[in-house]
Amino acid sequence: MAEIPESHRDLLDAQTLSLATIDPAGRPQVTTVWFLAENGLPRISLNTARKKVRNLRRNPACSASIFDPNNAYRYLEIRGDAEIEPDDDYAFADRLGAKYGADVRAIDGPGETRVVVTIRPMRINAVNLGG
Repeated sequence: MAEIPESHRDLLDAQTLSLATIDPAGRPQVTTVWFLAENGLPRISLNTARKKVRNLRRNPACSASIFDPNNAYRYLEIRGDAEIEPDDDYAFADRLGAKYGADVRAIDGPGETRVVVTIRPMRINAVNLGG
């Protein structure tokens, strides 16, 4: 498993990341999502009714990009596989919501559930085009 270099670990504190999954036709589907970094890896709370979850269950290959909000020339790209775990008790979703001052439960409809997606890096591109 690839590791995020020290030079770009600060980006794991960013507000959002762009998550790319592969749809049934083989085309990328990109969505900006909230995330938490735990144990040096980005983790995302997703509602199981969303297309992203269906895409990842069919094909766990994914890519995430995190951009430096203060330097347009610096970003982190993580290519890897999604590991999906149930979050029926909202334990992770509640931690994620605390980061954003939001109740994630209020976003979900009746009977909807959540999963935790951990991106397991296969390749890391830590880019700084500005020097």
